[in-house]
Amino acid sequence: QVQLVESGGGLVQPGGSLTLSCAASKTGFRIIAMGWYRQAPGKQRELVASITSAGSTTYSDSVKGRFTISRDNAKNTVNLQMNSLKPEDTAVYYCNAKVQLSLSIIQDYWGQGTQVTVSS
Repeated sequence: QVQLVESGGGLVQPGGSLTLSCAASKTGFRIIAMGWYRQAPGKQRELVASITSAGSTTYSDSVKGRFTISRDNAKNTVNLQMNSLKPEDTAVYYCNAKVQLSLSIIQDYWGQGTQVTVSS
């Protein structure tokens, strides 16, 4: 079992910045990737950004150039630096960890979610 604890959400004006942080509990299993998803009211949860243990990153087109994901493998933490925020970035943001339980089993773990609201 892996627990994810998120922090850093809040209210920010358009054009502002926020940093989200997520810490995973200690585990004997390998965390192969960590990332952030978001879900706005009435919409499906979508990938925002992810990073593998090797440092390979993926971003959704809507946040490329504005958001930066980073990871500390030793501490099992992942951060999401969000710049130039727009009202359409408003959503609940969820931390995700993909944990390799065996050669053939990869389990998704989720944080409780943190609200990000971009509004003037």
